[in-house]
This record gives sequence, structure tokens and C-alpha cells, in this order.
Amino acid sequence: MQTTFISPDNTWALMAITCGWVAVSIWLEQTYAWASKLSGAIIALVGALVLTNLNIIPTHAPWFDDIIWGYVVPLAIPLLLLQCNIKKIWRQSGKLLFLFLIGSVGTACAAMLAYTLLKGKIPYLEGVAAMMTGSYIGGGVNFAALSASFDVPSKVVAATTVADNLLMAVYFFVLITIPSLSFFRKHFKHPHLDEVESKGVNEEAKTQAAAYWERKPVSLMDIALNIAVSTIIVCISNAIAAFLGNVIPTSNEFLKIINSLFGNKYLIMTTVAMLVATFGGEKVERMAGTQEIGTFLIYLFLFVIGVPASIMEILQKAPLLLLFCAIMVCINMLVCFVFGKLLKCSLEDIILASNANIGGPTTAAAMAISKGWVKLVGPIMLIGTLGYVIGTYFGTIVGNLLGA
Repeated sequence: MQTTFISPDNTWALMAITCGWVAVSIWLEQTYAWASKLSGAIIALVGALVLTNLNIIPTHAPWFDDIIWGYVVPLAIPLLLLQCNIKKIWRQSGKLLFLFLIGSVGTACAAMLAYTLLKGKIPYLEGVAAMMTGSYIGGGVNFAALSASFDVPSKVVAATTVADNLLMAVYFFVLITIPSLSFFRKHFKHPHLDEVESKGVNEEAKTQAAAYWERKPVSLMDIALNIAVSTIIVCISNAIAAFLGNVIPTSNEFLKIINSLFGNKYLIMTTVAMLVATFGGEKVERMAGTQEIGTFLIYLFLFVIGVPASIMEILQKAPLLLLFCAIMVCINMLVCFVFGKLLKCSLEDIILASNANIGGPTTAAAMAISKGWVKLVGPIMLIGTLGYVIGTYFGTIVGNLLGA
């Protein structure tokens, strides 16, 4: 096994690098116009990609796999949802939900097309197609459930994961860049971009990012309540998911799917957080700092997304798998943009619908936040979470149709 300059068990060093580079990313975004257009999110991700491929940090470590994924991400989700009233969200979602569902169908069709083009060149491709259909509609929970359901060998699962991680780095870069391109601004309406830009940039704020994230009054009580409410939501959600996972039988395939869905802590977590935001009244709405704390935690998550994307590992193990995933991603984007144009959806809706399909609700919400599209954070988080519900269904159908 190849060693890295920073060992996987040196948690403090990895924590210092992660938090330090995230701070640099945010500073660059709020200081320089080019970085603001690129966004701190993609700067954080690219930084991790470079550090990994220079063999400075490992691709896997307890800090990345256990702490960020196990604690930071769950803590961030409720924080980002505490200002999202579900009654308002359904009124605001509009065509976004419909476009997300169209993108899901496009993902399933793309998997079957990619399978047809690469059949016989990749082992266990039927199972890979099922896994990636579920993953590119829902997320990791669907990927894991389908890999187990179709008995895909662990080596193939690992290679597919590596290919997916590298492609995600490129994909997020493309999506974040699109709003700044004149072609897309000319051919698609972009009300949320206009709203952000109309706020202007004052003399002290050198970029739009700095203007959006200007200093706000946040009290010690606000911080305490934010962390307390978020941790309580995560704790309750874990307990509910564990309980439902134990009581729902798994005697047949349908019940297994139901069990995996209602036993999914992220699905329960989103539901509980939305209920708190909806019925918590003005007390929840007045809690300051939720976006700031939640966004910082999401930036840590975005750094970790770039960590497993080892370019050498891809070149050695999974070039065709990378091509397979790329075909699926490109077709999903094409379907979203074509139907988005036909349905007269905004550029922001199209980008986030595709992101919610391919990357999941967390990355879609992170992009909305990093771009200042605050009105879309709640809707895309909720709609993206729907992918957890339907992803396994779509993946199972695709796998069975392909004979997995």
C-alpha cells in the first residue's frame, strides 16, 4: 500500500489541513472576483483533489470516513433546514419537482444506453448499471442497497466508487461554472442569479459572496440553540430510523426496499428537521447563524468529496467505468436542460435538479447556498431526498431489465 505524507491516523493534521483549506477557500471567494465566480465550494474540492493526487493526504482516514461522514454531514443537514418552512417550500418548488422526476427517468434510460454501448467490456456491468441508476437518482444508500441486492463483487464496487468520485469532481466544476457562461444566461431565465447580483457589492465587500455572507449579529444563545437543536434532531432521527429498520420485516424484496427507505437516517432526519422548521414558529425562524454554521460544515464535506478521487487509481483500475458514469451524467444533464427549456424552467432550477439527481440533496443544497440561491435550498433538499425513496426502485427495475 502506498504511503502518504500525512498518515491516515494523524487526525489532527488532517483536520488542520481540511479546516485550513476550507478557510482559505472562503477567504478567496470573498476577496477575489475570479474566486467568487468559481465559488469557494469548488476551490475546496479541487484543493482536496490536488492534495490527494500529490500523495500528501490519504484517500481514506477516520477523519474523512468516520467523523466527516458520520458526524459533520448529519449535523449540517438539520442546520440547513431549520429556516425552511415546509408549507412555503411546496408553494415555491413549482416545476422543480417535475424536472427532477424527468431527470430521474433520463438517468435510468442513460444507464441502459451506456450498458448497451459497453456491454462485454466491463465485468458485472448489469449490477453496476443498477447501482449507478440508484446512486444517480438517490445517493449512497441506494448504491449500497443495490450492490448488495445484485451481489456485485467488492472489487467492482470499489472501482466504481473511485470512478464516480473523480467524475463528481469534474461534474460539480461544470455545474458551478455554467451560471457564469453567457450562452446559458442568454438562452435561459435566471431570476435567482439576478436577485443575488441586484443586491450589489458594497465598498467593503469585494465580491458577491462577501456581500451575501456579510457580518450578522449572532449571539452565544443562537449558537447554543443551533447546535443543541441540530444534535437533538440527529439523535432522535437515528433512534427512529434504527427502530423502523428493526420492526419492518425483510421477508421479501418489496419489504426489503421499504425497510431500507424508512430505516434511512438521512430521510428521517430531513423529515424531522422540516417538521421542526414548519411547526417551530417564530422561535426557530429567529435563530441566527444556522446558515453560517451549516454552510461551513458543508464546505468540510465538499473537501472530503474530492479526497477519494485518485486520478492514478482511476487510470489503473476503472477507465471504462469512468466512461460509463460519464455517459450517464451527460445524458442526465442533457435531459434536464432540454426539458427544462421546454418547461420554461429557470437556469437555477435546471442546474439544481441535475445536481440533486447525480450528487444528491446535500451537494445540491451546498451549491444553492454557495451561489446565494437561498430560496431554493429548502425545495431542492426536500426534492433531492425524494431520490432516496425512488432511487432503489429505479435501480432494481434497470437491473432486472438487464438481467443482473
